[in-house]
Amino acid sequence: MEHLSLKRKITIMIAIMAAMFFAAINQTIGSTAMPRIIAILDGMNLYTWTINIYLLTSTIATVLVGKLSDIYGRKPFLLAGILFFMVGAFLTGTSSDVYQFITYRGIQGIGAGIIMATSFTAIGDLFPPRERGKWTGLMTAVFGFSSVIGPTLGGYMIDNMDWHWVFWIFLPLGVVAFFMIIFLFPKVDRKKSESIDYLGSIFLTTSLVPLLLAFSWAGSEYKWVSPQILGLLAASIISAIIFIFVEKHAKSPVLPLSLFKNRIVTVSNIIGFLMNFGMMGALIYLSFFVQGVLEISPTYAGYVTMPMSIFMMITAAITGQKISKSGKYKRFAMLGVPIMIAGMAIMVFMTNVTMAVISMIIFGIGLGLGMPVFSLATQNAVSHKEIGVATASSQLFRNLGGTIGIAVMGSVMATSLKSNITDKMQSAAAHGVDMTKMDPNIAKQLAAFANPQTLMNKPLITETMAKLPADIQPLFTKMLDMIRDALSSTLSTVFLTGTLVLFLALALVFFLKEIPLRTSNSVPAAAADGEQAKAEGTDVGTKQVFASDSMN
Repeated sequence: MEHLSLKRKITIMIAIMAAMFFAAINQTIGSTAMPRIIAILDGMNLYTWTINIYLLTSTIATVLVGKLSDIYGRKPFLLAGILFFMVGAFLTGTSSDVYQFITYRGIQGIGAGIIMATSFTAIGDLFPPRERGKWTGLMTAVFGFSSVIGPTLGGYMIDNMDWHWVFWIFLPLGVVAFFMIIFLFPKVDRKKSESIDYLGSIFLTTSLVPLLLAFSWAGSEYKWVSPQILGLLAASIISAIIFIFVEKHAKSPVLPLSLFKNRIVTVSNIIGFLMNFGMMGALIYLSFFVQGVLEISPTYAGYVTMPMSIFMMITAAITGQKISKSGKYKRFAMLGVPIMIAGMAIMVFMTNVTMAVISMIIFGIGLGLGMPVFSLATQNAVSHKEIGVATASSQLFRNLGGTIGIAVMGSVMATSLKSNITDKMQSAAAHGVDMTKMDPNIAKQLAAFANPQTLMNKPLITETMAKLPADIQPLFTKMLDMIRDALSSTLSTVFLTGTLVLFLALALVFFLKEIPLRTSNSVPAAAADGEQAKAEGTDVGTKQVFASDSMN
């Protein structure tokens, strides 16, 4: 696609960013509204599934579409992704129970995975690595913008409108994005020499699904050493072994193992895994602090997280421009990851809204500096014919990091919260607040609020307070204060865990090899000697020499 005029490329990028924004805004708008929606559907015991199913299906879709889009081009998959997402969003809004909600969120996840993977890969089709930085930064800024308005809008809507509109309000934007892709995005002929690795796709799926389920259920549905979790992990390992054997003999593997011989790809993917492990695992639980501990409504909770998105958006756009101008990227990761660590470290000690906002600003700046680097480094380190599968591998490791991070942090939270609540209740009993001496029905009613998700449901708290006898109401207030105090201490442990994981990511950044960003997608086959290959952007350590493989 390098033969296209700059005007045509910009027009195509507008269409891609419209599709990206449609997926991103539908994801972020539900973040602050989700706890209330699941409470309305009476499915708080399945709350984590509403998040995990989305991550599960989007992860599978992302990695499978990577290779297929290298064969068939990006356009059909962008269109399919938008359709899946629109259907999923519409059906989610029609849910009458939590099981339907989870199923339809899974369909949304398929669409989101396809859109995210093909959107960033399409940048690689349109622009050489040296120019991708500014466009990757702008795409990150689009996601940042959706993160600015999404949570606040979602909080306002759940407080003032029927919850169904959270999923329906942006459907017209999906229609616009769909037709923009149809008319503006050029079609690329299928590479006839490429075959589809069906067997590899099956075993890759059967490797990932049990793994993601194991980490989604461990610590919440089942114990970490339970037969169910150990069985899922065993199934994942067996499938992974078969997958490796299949890929070694596949003519056109869905996830080439040779990709991971490239040191830049491997290090970038591991860093992406660790960053998302720490980031997603901790940020998912920030809403518990804002709404559960500080008692802030969903509408205003969005304002607390908004600074992170604003500063990420601005910093990512500037970082992308700087990377394109200098051709260097490692320095931004070296600066960004420590700033992320500083922002998360503040979360460990935060006790009020001001500290929460400051932590969000600092964390957002770090994200903006670091986020565009690793996918760009990965794309630059492989030949253009592998750009789709390389980008998909980056998305795969990030999604795995997020899923496993949420699970591990959830276990840390559950263990720590149980201990902290026990300590608080023992302290309360010593001061005359002993639930064992209450009416059993009332005690059972109050005990439900030891669950942090129930603690976030302010309408339920108000309703419960109104139904309690007058002499019990002061005890209920004291109990809520104690649980909030226990939750605050617990979340400090969660955020500390995220901080430590980010330190591991920082250590690996030092091992990220930096090679000059190429100025063309087509690399001459004659560039075989080490110095010329290095100048063209080849990782000499992997002894790869890119052959000319223009997408024209």
